[in-house]
Amino acid sequence: MPSVRRKLRCAVYTRKSTEEGLDMEFNSLDAQREACEAFIVSQRAEGWLLVEDGYDDGGVSGGTLERPALKRLLADVEAGKIDVVLVYKIDRLSRSMLDFLKLVETFERHGVTFVSITQAFNTTSSMGRLTLNMLLSFAQFEREVIGERIRDKVAASRKKGMWMGGWTPLGYEVRDRKLLIHKEDAERVRSIFRRFVQLKSATLLARELVLARATNRYGQLLDKGVLYRILNNRVYIGDAVHKGISYPGEHQAIIDRKLWDQVHAILRQSPRRRAASARAQTPALLKGLLFGPDGAAMSPTHTRKAGRLYRYYISQSVMKQGANACPVRQIPAAEIERIVVEQIRSLLQTPEIIVQTWRAARKADKDITESEVRGALLGFEPIWNELFPAEQARIVELLVERVDLQPDGIDLRLRIEGLTSLYSELRTSGGSQQEAA
Repeated sequence: MPSVRRKLRCAVYTRKSTEEGLDMEFNSLDAQREACEAFIVSQRAEGWLLVEDGYDDGGVSGGTLERPALKRLLADVEAGKIDVVLVYKIDRLSRSMLDFLKLVETFERHGVTFVSITQAFNTTSSMGRLTLNMLLSFAQFEREVIGERIRDKVAASRKKGMWMGGWTPLGYEVRDRKLLIHKEDAERVRSIFRRFVQLKSATLLARELVLARATNRYGQLLDKGVLYRILNNRVYIGDAVHKGISYPGEHQAIIDRKLWDQVHAILRQSPRRRAASARAQTPALLKGLLFGPDGAAMSPTHTRKAGRLYRYYISQSVMKQGANACPVRQIPAAEIERIVVEQIRSLLQTPEIIVQTWRAARKADKDITESEVRGALLGFEPIWNELFPAEQARIVELLVERVDLQPDGIDLRLRIEGLTSLYSELRTSGGSQQEAA
């Protein structure tokens, strides 16, 4: 009595590393599948039958297991739907010995035979496993040699100053594999370098850029980390860098050497010294905003006594006409600035100011609610002391239209348009902080 031969369900797996040629009527994947199907037909007497599903990964590297068709194949293996897995060559399944051995272990655990049709072996025998390991070693060796050739080619090209891909720096665009200057973005880069020389503080500059919602070519906010990468990128002075070594690049520079040297002379200082320098150069909070009882402007000035700096605001009338020209000749800067700031912080919490700001903001966005405006303005109170002096001065100039100094007090006038701008900045800053969290 003839024995009943068990049917073996066979799955064909194909892979191609690049997408080149996949749109052709008959491509590499078709050729691999056709050869494997012909092999299955030749083994029909052994009970081999082709399963209906196809497992084709086009344009996917063999150095990773994150492949859609391979994942479907493994799922069907684990579900007991497959008895034999066929490939045209071993490296079609994987180029990594470690990954390949993991796959073979998975096949064996589920009683699945692995067959490479052009290399005449399967994993059910010890000789097949030995041959498998030898072939995998050569496949991995070939991959490493290819990698070395690519790295050598990249290094040689960089030494010639050629652009070899990667993230395109802000200020440039890539055409025909060359870096070309993008005029608008290049001017943004120059302004960032010039502003850093003025502020001497990456923290302060990054805060300005984030508040302005400035981004790079890829939509990343220009926070402190991105800013440092821009300031240290030698591409901007026309260099091509490979493994820390700079070579003259083919592209044009955006930043001249003088500005670059100014920026990096500042960066070589310690952050603490830069912060102290930035604070020392901060303009007076009420410059151009403070006026005396006679209507004349009061200008900031200072003097040193016993090594200490004393700041004042002095009447222009007094400076031009003498000490009796104005009933308030001068006033200590720290005292009047503290009074004005306290007034501002107090006014921002009053219902009248909140409602006025809300009404003005609704002209630009009708969906803004009064509670949103109230929350943003109330949120300004705790962050004031964390701001750099230059940022405090900018906000005071944004909010204050005029401060009139009287013998018995001050008259403070706020700018409603400045309040709406402050609200927009606070809302934007709050939103970005929530996203970052």
